[in-house]
Amino acid sequence: MQLSFTTLLLFIGGGLAGLYFLGAMRVRELAVQAVLRQCRVDGFQLLDQSVHIRRVSLSRDTGGRWRVWRQYRFDYSYDGVQRQRGFVIMLGKQLQAVVVPEEQPTLH
Repeated sequence: MQLSFTTLLLFIGGGLAGLYFLGAMRVRELAVQAVLRQCRVDGFQLLDQSVHIRRVSLSRDTGGRWRVWRQYRFDYSYDGVQRQRGFVIMLGKQLQAVVVPEEQPTLH
């Protein structure tokens, strides 16, 4: 059996895409864990129990190495009724920030 150069490149490309996908799934899991920790601290609940990718880019970490920067969006609620939007930012596998706007008081 003889492999052509194109077939070899397809195998390598597919393998690299698979590795990226597995890494991205792990970072997403870490983002969900970070939001759940913040839920316990700030007293809100994560709706849908998930985060959704919003933006992806490359950025340098504190050591000057290139990492994948990801911003995830999630929905949360303080009272279980009003849905609000928050963000979690990851640089590589490191948590950068969980952004949750202050609870808005309900005026009656």
